[in-house]
Amino acid sequence: MARPRALVVATTYPARPRDGTPAFVADLCAELALEFDVTVLVPAVPGAPAREVSPDGSLTVVRHRYFPRRWESVADGAILENVRARKSALVQVPFLWASQWFAVRRLARSVRPDVIHAHWLIPAGVSARALARRAPLVVTTLGGDLYALNAAPLRWLKARVARSAAVVTVMNADMAERARDLGAADVRVMPMGAKFNVVLPVAADGPVRVLAVGRLVEKKGFDVLLGAVAATTTRVALTIVGDGPEAEALGARAAELGVDVTFAGQLRRDELDAAYAGADIAVFPSRPAASGDQDGLPVAMLEAMGSGLAVIASDLPGLSEAIVDGESGLLVPAGDVAGLAAAIGDLAGDPAKRGALGEAAARRALDYSVDAVGVRYRGLLREVIAAD
Repeated sequence: MARPRALVVATTYPARPRDGTPAFVADLCAELALEFDVTVLVPAVPGAPAREVSPDGSLTVVRHRYFPRRWESVADGAILENVRARKSALVQVPFLWASQWFAVRRLARSVRPDVIHAHWLIPAGVSARALARRAPLVVTTLGGDLYALNAAPLRWLKARVARSAAVVTVMNADMAERARDLGAADVRVMPMGAKFNVVLPVAADGPVRVLAVGRLVEKKGFDVLLGAVAATTTRVALTIVGDGPEAEALGARAAELGVDVTFAGQLRRDELDAAYAGADIAVFPSRPAASGDQDGLPVAMLEAMGSGLAVIASDLPGLSEAIVDGESGLLVPAGDVAGLAAAIGDLAGDPAKRGALGEAAARRALDYSVDAVGVRYRGLLREVIAAD
């Protein structure tokens, strides 16, 4: 019996396995390929081959060119943040969008998908929308496109995509309400999956080791974290993993506050696993950005939980749905420097509490594992194909 065919359209995908680029789309596609023949369309990024095929032929990745190679960079990382950091990158966006639009149609003719899965309402959902007449469309929004991009023309485009989709999946209940407000008829809360290994923190003398992971952008709230560490009376050693447009400003802020911080940059997967194993506490101080953008549910937070770390996070939709305050982590109001400092001090001075929260976090994270999420998404795609 022939396997069903899925066409996945996205803008974020690792150039090479475990290269440090967020891999949630790639991880989910690998799970879908257990049951579907999957073709993935993503933009070209430096160092990535134009086409990749898995050894068994079940997963094909196609990268479309959209700009002269020398300057083709806006899709290398997060598009919104790249544009905010370098206004000149905005000129690449319409070319990327047009290239994706034509590439989706070319692939659809050759693949003849039974279902289309677009990650993000804009641009992938817009590019795939016209094909919804040929195959059911599932759209997954991770947060940035739903919370931000609210100028009237963009909101109109988002609404057209939401109404055309058979199902829209979101990361949290607040996002579900926003998707329904756009006109989506069927909305499901189905976060992306995380890969993790439960590890016991490596014992070490000296300061308590605090880890933060994420893009160095406004919505991650790392400036709030630096202020909190500066205000914490307990001695801690802070490591921030990730890169992004706020790197220089955060370095200057750390120097101004006299905070002991290591900016580790973007790490490969094995290096990130070692960072989780070498930490005592993981902190995710997310907050709404001035643009309206905010985290839906950071995969890095799920990785930290699954690794058995005690986690402190902002009390925001999605994060507060994954963490039960006082049971599987601690929640602090977004942007509250004093509250975050108190939470860090509380856990830094109580190893037993850290251990108990870490064990509960690891159990809680099982619901968000790549395997568990893959089962749910395979079931969803089967459902929409059967209903078409």
